[in-house]
Amino acid sequence: MLTVALASLRARWTTLIGTFVALALGVGLIATMGLGLASTLDAPDRAPQRFAGSPVVVMGVDTLTVRVRRGPSTAEVGHRLAHPHPVDTELLRELRALGPVTRDDGPELVGPPSATGRATRGPDAVGVDAPADEVRRVVGDRAQVLTGDDRRRADPDTERDAEGLVAVNALLGTAGGVTAFVSVFVVASTFAFSVALRRREFGLLRTAGATPGQLRRLLLTEAAVIGVLASAAGCALGRLAAPVLAELLVAEGMAPSWFAIRPIAWPLHVAFWTGQAVALAGVWAASRRAGRTGPAEALREADVDTGVLPPVRRLLGVALLAGAAFLMTKSLVADPSALLKRKTYITQPMVLITAVALLAPLLVRPLARLVRLPGATGTLVSANTSAALRRTAAIVAPVLVIVGLAGSVAGSAMSVSAARAAEAREHTRADLVVTGRDLRPRPVPGATLSASAPTAVHVREEGSALVTSEARAVDDPKALAAVGRLPVVAGDIRDLDDRSIVVNEEWEQHTVGSTVRVWLGDGRPAKLRIVAVLALGTGNNGAYVTRANAPAAGVDRIDVRLAPGADRAAVAERLRGTGGTVRPVERWLAATHPRTGAQTRFGLAVVLGIALVYTVIALANTLLMAGSVRARELDALRLAGATRPRVLAVVAGETLFAVGLGAVLGLAVTAVNLAGPAAALASLSAPVEVSVPWSLTGGAAGVCAVVAVGAALLPGAVRRTRCR
Repeated sequence: MLTVALASLRARWTTLIGTFVALALGVGLIATMGLGLASTLDAPDRAPQRFAGSPVVVMGVDTLTVRVRRGPSTAEVGHRLAHPHPVDTELLRELRALGPVTRDDGPELVGPPSATGRATRGPDAVGVDAPADEVRRVVGDRAQVLTGDDRRRADPDTERDAEGLVAVNALLGTAGGVTAFVSVFVVASTFAFSVALRRREFGLLRTAGATPGQLRRLLLTEAAVIGVLASAAGCALGRLAAPVLAELLVAEGMAPSWFAIRPIAWPLHVAFWTGQAVALAGVWAASRRAGRTGPAEALREADVDTGVLPPVRRLLGVALLAGAAFLMTKSLVADPSALLKRKTYITQPMVLITAVALLAPLLVRPLARLVRLPGATGTLVSANTSAALRRTAAIVAPVLVIVGLAGSVAGSAMSVSAARAAEAREHTRADLVVTGRDLRPRPVPGATLSASAPTAVHVREEGSALVTSEARAVDDPKALAAVGRLPVVAGDIRDLDDRSIVVNEEWEQHTVGSTVRVWLGDGRPAKLRIVAVLALGTGNNGAYVTRANAPAAGVDRIDVRLAPGADRAAVAERLRGTGGTVRPVERWLAATHPRTGAQTRFGLAVVLGIALVYTVIALANTLLMAGSVRARELDALRLAGATRPRVLAVVAGETLFAVGLGAVLGLAVTAVNLAGPAAALASLSAPVEVSVPWSLTGGAAGVCAVVAVGAALLPGAVRRTRCR
């Protein structure tokens, strides 16, 4: 069997080269993503920098630890405080009695703001040159004692590095998932079309005595050989591409400057065996169909494709279609905000795309008959498209994938970003915005100022989860109500005081007048009364407390509303005395709420670039295979009187028509997938901003059309058509 498979591969290498390239590229990308992920999970420990010369570091408490239920028992969970505790003066005095203390200007605040509005500063950590046991005895539970490599927790870059690695994990994980999805799709469709083109060959083998099992083993052996060679090539490609990817992530600011690919073997093993599994899975269904070919059935089969949608494929397509509808409906009913998250709007469209691709042969013929193309060439194009359903569906499917993914993923990202930007515009009446660190608010004639500071509140929900909510601490709730236009659904934000809180509808307890137990940004427990409830919106509507409940938070924003007739330039000049940057509200909104962020654009480029490369390979391979067996059909056209340009026009027209059908189905999938976020935004009382990336979907369809026509006109069967 191996000898026959190798002979078959040698004879058909020109038609299988596309499958080899697609699989090798898929394995290479999986290896690249795997090496990147492994390097983030096993990142090298950096040596302490800030207090490198001190054997012991004492750092203020920076984590809130709360006991929650975990089934029949309880466990402690910790969340990072928005305002970690400083090392207080008394503790510093005791530490100096043990040995030299190294102190620098830490970023955390100590105590409430002074009478002048400026907050006093103190160290968030100090280095101590003393035995660790003695330091622990003195410190007790008032602070943290760090030794060895743990001392780097006091470095300012530690948290930023951790956030960068999380971003890299999310990007590479998403790209890896798309790679796996599209590679399986491409390889499976390529093998299925290859088997369809070899019907007569299989009929001859059956006539010569080959059993169905032998045909299945032949195809599986071919797939295994291709899988081994392509997987080995892909692993080599991945080892070369991974360092380039790491450099690109660092250059784009998505990874820490020290991030690099580490020599780890297991991602290469995973990629190699994934390639093998993809190759065998891709050919499995096609091999079973080939095994059912009768000895004479293929030899007498007409050129009009019939039975192209087996019951199993039809059932699977309908099941996936129902699954896609169920997932979207469930999210809308249970948690509409989930449809606005990147993980959801990247993964859920794959289910609908797969369902439509499986049912494509059922949809192609009715769609093709709806379009009436003019002239004799148009008639031939329409007839051939409807007759050669397998070839048409094989062209439609990859175009559907790239257009559907580009429209759904990019459209959802753009729609969510646009909705957030529109929501931010709706929620402010400000004319000017001042931003900066530790601003010094001061009254300005002719303007109403609302100063606020970033903080957080923690709440234990259902006794089993500690939830952290971003919050703003305000000086004057009445000024906030005058300058802002918050989406209040119950209560009055002007009632906010030092013993109350404003929450949103996502909170478990969100009834006006009820009391909720929270932990403030510095970890202090508090019982606050709910005075107002905000609509959830796109997720940017957080909680509000007064500055008394966040004394360590420095003002970073002042919203300014001008009085009628006030001199904007004069007000702006006086606002510069606060120590911040003064901008018109539109410029501030454009900077802080962009339509699409740079990191989002980079992530979309990576994900959609992978899908586009696979689409191009799938189209080229499919049309090269199709062209290699169309010599008789095209010669018949020449015998019927068609000129060479007419034959070429028919081939190009069929290809463009099929690509157009794929683009139409892709846009239909996009419309359904974008309806989900739109409905979610409406249910969350957020602005509905649906953005269809026409340039992206049109560009993807255009690339597909160019590559497809080029591949269709390339085979020698087209070049050598002549009247015999």
